[in-house]
Amino acid sequence: MANSIKQFMEEIEPYVIEQRRKRHQYPEIGFAEYVTTYELSEQLAGKGFSLFYGTDFLTSAERMGVPCDPMLAENEQRALQKGVPPEFLEKMKGGHTGFAAVLDTGRPGLNFAYRFDIDALPIQEADCADHVPAQLEFRSQIAGMMHACGHDGHAAIGLGLAKYLSERKDNLSGTYTILFQPAEEGGRGAKAIVDKGWLDHIDYFMSGHVGIHNLPAGTVAATTSKFLASSKINAKFIGKSAHSGLEPNEGRNALLAAASAALHLHSIANHKDGITRINVGTLHAGAGRNVIADKALMEIETRGETNNLDAYMKENATRILQASAALYDVELELEHMGRSVSTAADHNFAKVVEKACASSTSLKIVPHLEVGASEDVTYMIERVREQGGKATFMIFASPLPAGHHHPCFDYEEQALLAGLETLIRTTDYLLKEDGLRE
Repeated sequence: MANSIKQFMEEIEPYVIEQRRKRHQYPEIGFAEYVTTYELSEQLAGKGFSLFYGTDFLTSAERMGVPCDPMLAENEQRALQKGVPPEFLEKMKGGHTGFAAVLDTGRPGLNFAYRFDIDALPIQEADCADHVPAQLEFRSQIAGMMHACGHDGHAAIGLGLAKYLSERKDNLSGTYTILFQPAEEGGRGAKAIVDKGWLDHIDYFMSGHVGIHNLPAGTVAATTSKFLASSKINAKFIGKSAHSGLEPNEGRNALLAAASAALHLHSIANHKDGITRINVGTLHAGAGRNVIADKALMEIETRGETNNLDAYMKENATRILQASAALYDVELELEHMGRSVSTAADHNFAKVVEKACASSTSLKIVPHLEVGASEDVTYMIERVREQGGKATFMIFASPLPAGHHHPCFDYEEQALLAGLETLIRTTDYLLKEDGLRE
């Protein structure tokens, strides 16, 4: 089997790289991945998978931070222009993107599930001479949008895994569920998938992330140490506009309320029990230099090493937002845009990955690496564990010319092959072990 995996990896490499670059050229933000969903699913057509879309894939009401209707309509129109058939788009309308691909062998056995996120970020990609996507002409074609976190590569790994499973269907047992998840950024998409039941009755769940650590491609962390819980909040301050020269006393300044809140939010005391974080990511306010600002919109996030620590940050952030609004006599509207929970690593699963990949000459498996960030895949991990299954999240490390969420973000594409090989070897190992138990 080792030789056949090595041969498969050699054959699949050009395909995985091609698919990564194709996805990189057409980034789409969360719940607007219309073209991405269609083109990924087209790659699986005729390969033995049952495909599930729209409300068959996720629970509509459990989605968080869905873009406004005009933005969704704009992206839907662009998808039509890009060649997405109207009847296919109808399955996804209103921000119901992503899909599940299920390979049922018809033979009793283990139930595997894998998660690959597919969304991009609202970042303008760099066009400098030393940026590889610009050099090799696969830079983003969408102004203000970029795959600045590696999800283009995750989608490509998912396609490679699907191809491997499809080609070996006759020699497999059990079921294999591949989840192409929308809206991971901001912790918005996973809960809606979990609520639909896709992670129920799963024996083994695997997911991962390219990059994170600036290490040689081929280095794979078998599992991560811990994810931070996180809450995403939009705060809208509503005041009253007035002429700043003629009658400033008639105005109620939403901009000053928001600016005051921004400063005080970053003064929340660190907690003695563990890591806490807060960030004011955006602040938009005002209409002109001679107008008292009547509206301000702030996007913030909190994080905590545990769910309780994130709750501490969220409670104090809410208190400061409300106090700042009251100080300037403006109204406050809060909208919860996303959330992810904390979860710890499963070190027993790490040992499985290490054993599964021991014979590989291209992988260097390390037991675990820190993440220091948040991921809504934690909803999936926790559901699998609640049902008695095993779950892990891996890191497929790579040298990084710039950090995640940076306009110059990129990674070595060999890291994608390392991730794919790790998933394949781990799956094959677990199938073999299950057979020996029988």
